[in-house]
Amino acid sequence: MTELARLKFYATQPHSCSYLPEEQATTLFLDPSQPMDVHVYADLSEMGFRRSGDHLYRPHCQNCNACVPARIPVTQFLPDRQQKRILKRNADLKVKPVKPGFSEEYFDLYRRYIEQRHADGDMFPPSRDQFSTFLVRDLPFSRFYEFRLEGRLVAVAVTDLLPNGLSAVYTFYEPQEERRSLGRYAILWQIGEAHRLGLEAVYLGYWIKNCKKMNYKTQYRPIELLINQRWVTLS
Repeated sequence: MTELARLKFYATQPHSCSYLPEEQATTLFLDPSQPMDVHVYADLSEMGFRRSGDHLYRPHCQNCNACVPARIPVTQFLPDRQQKRILKRNADLKVKPVKPGFSEEYFDLYRRYIEQRHADGDMFPPSRDQFSTFLVRDLPFSRFYEFRLEGRLVAVAVTDLLPNGLSAVYTFYEPQEERRSLGRYAILWQIGEAHRLGLEAVYLGYWIKNCKKMNYKTQYRPIELLINQRWVTLS
């Protein structure tokens, strides 16, 4: 473990929660002047931190602990019947890692994804500045995994390669390809890639029991949840 005691953190003022509208949220951020060191990032991921743009953060709410960090231990994961069908259905896709960057091709896919799948969320309406600030960061451990069908871009998984696993930052995909279940496939692919690289886990961010948009995360079993500062297996 790196020496975390020397790090500084800042908490936001309470604000409306993006996932549970009746709750007030507070977010804890690593001091933004702290260089984005991959080992610090890895250690903080073990404590439930996530990355958004140039910031490492975790929920720090006084009256709510609904946001539970979740990760998949890749060596123990076995796809169920439905997940095997998704893997087979997408076997024709080609996946390529590239350095994060802005392109109209990426933004067009992102825009259509947000407009058709998340028009009720806080990233709507999408903009080029928002896309770049959120996802296009010049960080040595960050990757855009392009998923292409006969050359056509159908999904991008923004993923951080850490010493202890892959952190699934965000995935956006072709909303017209609903039959392929591209969001689920991207997670399955990242599980396979982490296993191939000899990494321990895929970090999925936060699971919230009473948020329907988060239900998909517990479909990957076994999954580990960070409860009382311990990773507990939900088999």
